[in-house]
Order: sequence, then C-alpha cells, then structure tokens
Amino acid sequence: GVMKNDTILILGAKSDIGVALAHEFAKEGSKIILAGRNIFEINEERKIIEKNYSIEVDLCEFDALNLSEHSKFINNLKVFPNTVVSTIGLMGNQKENETDLKKTINELRCNYEGPVSILLVFANEFEKRNNGGTLVGFSSVAGERGRSKNYIYGSAKAGFTAFLSGLRNRLSSKGIHVLTVLPGYVSTKMTKNLNLPKFLTAQPKEVARDIIVAVKKRKNVIFTPSIWRLIIFILKLIPESLFKKTNI
Repeated sequence: GVMKNDTILILGAKSDIGVALAHEFAKEGSKIILAGRNIFEINEERKIIEKNYSIEVDLCEFDALNLSEHSKFINNLKVFPNTVVSTIGLMGNQKENETDLKKTINELRCNYEGPVSILLVFANEFEKRNNGGTLVGFSSVAGERGRSKNYIYGSAKAGFTAFLSGLRNRLSSKGIHVLTVLPGYVSTKMTKNLNLPKFLTAQPKEVARDIIVAVKKRKNVIFTPSIWRLIIFILKLIPESLFKKTNI
C-alpha cells in the first residue's frame, strides 16, 4: 500500500477515534506511535494491534497542554513520523462552561492552543527536513457556525479550522499535505450522553477509514460522515437575523 513502512504518530491516541485510527493505519502496514496522557493505559490494545498486523507500535507520554515540552517531545521520538494526526480535543458541557470560566479556558486550550502548538512544531520540523509529510488535524462541524448549544467548543474548533487552512496554504508549496477533518456526530465515549440521530452518526472505524482514504488522495478538507457537507451548507445559508431566533 501507499503507507507501507510509513511511521504514523497519533496524538490523543487514547480516544476511541485514536484507537480506531491505529488499527486502520496498521492494516496499511504503517508503523505506529501512539501518544497521549497516561498512554500506557492502552498497552493491551497496543499488543493486540502489534499481533494482528505484525507491525511495531510505540507508546509515548504526551500532554498537549504542556506547551514548553512540545519541542522536547519531538526530539525524544526514536523514529521521526512522516504523518502526524492530532485527534486532541475535549467537549465539555456548554451550560457549565458559561458559569465556570476555568472549564471554559481548559476547553479552549484543549481544542485550540494545544493542537496548534504541537502541529506548528511538527510543521517547522517537516519544513526543515524538506522531505514532505502529512499533518492531519481533527476539527469539527461545530466550528462551521456558532450555535447556542456548544459555542465555546465550536469557537475553539472554528479557530483551529482557520489555523489548519492557513497552515495548508503555507506548506503546500513545500509538498507537505495538511488535511482538515470535520467530523459530525461520532459514537464515542465523548458523546455517549448525547442523544444522537442514528443516520447522522458515524462509528469511529468509519471515520478512521475516511481519513485513510483522504490521506492517500491528499484531500484538503473532509466531512465525515459526508452527509454533513450538505447539512453545513444549508446551515450557513440561514441569515443571522433568522438564525439567532432558532435553537438549532
């Protein structure tokens, strides 16, 4: 396959999507580095992946919010990856965020500051090495229009989407591929308390498959499940004067 012998780094790899991605990339014959907080909690999963696909999987401790350690994290990697996927993020409770500013700031940092910092460090390193590479950032359809139900999360994701767009613009002449992933609803630990409509909700495995295809085809922006492209298109057509009166 295209990705045989590639080294893929997944940041935020303990998430359901991170684990699903590890399986899908491993199927392609890629070596995998899984990074996140308390990453050794998924050691059993690591063994399963190694056994199932006969590839090497490394675990690396990584804290997205500890910005001063980001450069050191990269320097300490045994093998430098040619694909970096950030699934880092946090979706808190909007009502709590409105009254607890600590929670708000934490959510902004997890969805914007942390991922921006680590992807910039990798972007600079990719540029210096001048050997191509792929950066994948998980944003969200929530960033496409601010809604009363989750605008703290949405605003951070909007910023992250804009960041990825600018990064793509900056790196495209250097042969470095930047992919923005805009998931709609995904059935994960993060969303288990939400009552999600079935036909709009993907399983982590489906999202992971979509990403593999998009990385291979060097796509710029993907919606997953793809129905969300249409939903967002329609959502953006509603004039603000009308939109503010809805509770979408």
